[in-house]
Amino acid sequence: MQNNTDKTRNLALKNNNAGIVETHSHLRYPYRLNFYDKPPLEDITIEDFETTALDRLRVLAEIESCFARNRAFKEMQTVILDNVCNKYLELNRTSNTLKPLDEERRKDHIGHFVLRLAFCRSEDLRRRFVKAETTLFKLRFDVEDTTEKMKFLNSMNFDWVLASPEEVQEIVPSTSSEQPGRYYKVKWTRVPDLVEKRRVLMKGGMAYVPAAEQASIVFQEFQTHLEKALEATAKALPRLDEDTRLVPILDNLSKGFQAGVSSEWSGATEGPDGALRADMIDEMAYKHFPACMRNLHMCLRRDKHLKHFGRLQYGLFLKILGLSIDEALAFWRKAFSSIQDDKFNKEYRYNIRHTYGLEGKRANYAAKSCQQILMSDEPGPGDSHGCPYRHFSADNLQSALLTMYGEHGLTSADMPEIMNMVKAKHYHVACTRVFEITHARQGVKKGEGVGGGESVTHPNQYAQRSRDLEKKMEEGKEADGDVVMQG
Repeated sequence: MQNNTDKTRNLALKNNNAGIVETHSHLRYPYRLNFYDKPPLEDITIEDFETTALDRLRVLAEIESCFARNRAFKEMQTVILDNVCNKYLELNRTSNTLKPLDEERRKDHIGHFVLRLAFCRSEDLRRRFVKAETTLFKLRFDVEDTTEKMKFLNSMNFDWVLASPEEVQEIVPSTSSEQPGRYYKVKWTRVPDLVEKRRVLMKGGMAYVPAAEQASIVFQEFQTHLEKALEATAKALPRLDEDTRLVPILDNLSKGFQAGVSSEWSGATEGPDGALRADMIDEMAYKHFPACMRNLHMCLRRDKHLKHFGRLQYGLFLKILGLSIDEALAFWRKAFSSIQDDKFNKEYRYNIRHTYGLEGKRANYAAKSCQQILMSDEPGPGDSHGCPYRHFSADNLQSALLTMYGEHGLTSADMPEIMNMVKAKHYHVACTRVFEITHARQGVKKGEGVGGGESVTHPNQYAQRSRDLEKKMEEGKEADGDVVMQG
């Protein structure tokens, strides 16, 4: 590895058939579709190693969220390809000066192989990764141009046998409603989904697949290839154990399905009324906070105190929401009303200033994402931090949600759907559904999430979207009032 550019070790260790990606034109990556059968051999910086994987993981995590929400395939195409991929994993048909095709496809290629390292570690991770990756391939395959699709398929060696006209006549009798045409002959074990749906003709252990069902063979080949590749990667992975830089990154990536992967919310955001003041937080919590922050606020008001991790989780959230250091000190001093000024200044003032980067190493700390809240600092007795969807008992969660959001449209009739998501450990999806229900009055429909169909992945994302909807609604009312006045 090179010290100056911080190169990572070659990703080819996981594939015995390593080689340069085939080139059929001036492009190194000639097709948008990819079977990822040839790993990258180039040197890759630590930054590229992590960022390409994180952006791809955002897409795969949203795919898993779509399954948890039972989205139809066409609806998933809109959410994943039109919204999430356009943000994080673009694959255009034509180049432009800002984003050349090879650059986009290189990012797609490298990100896939990095995530193989992260998700090969257990049977459950492999299963979830294969399902999400196969779905992404299906979505892309379905919208690909027919000519480009055929060029890609012709470049692959699928070992298909085109049935002869005589064989076709044999298996499709003249009395059949089936129309003779092109059929591909494969072992029936390669197309179990088509066999199950009776979409193929069978003879002598071979499945005769109509050309119209060719995509199913492609999808099965992609899934089988990836499953075998992940098993090979798992065997090679111990070779990376001594690299103290890569292992923490891979550990973090492997947790990405738990709550999606959010962008860093590191800068204060302006609300409908400008900067956030201490005296606005009670109303703000009631209107706009997700369950984790609403619970912390309620506990703070009840107990006039929060333990360390609760103060950290809530304090960073408020900081990023737009609460200045002066307003934060005023807020926390008033909230801790049962203690004397000397005790507050001695035990709490320094820590509050530290979270704002004004003490200690003066770092600008970001607010905790859903993934960080879910996966770190498990709450113990007397703690208030964490995620209610994960850390509350089922009865306590239902009671808490109805208390928090009953006046915003959430009812007991909504609980079975939400609790089913919680039971399946799709905690951020349950939170997203609560957001949709409680913002229906602002025009949010089921499936829209916090915008473009995306799920909640950060408490500040939830709160800011809620504030934006309120602002939009108020502007609409003002516009209607102007029209009435003019009339």
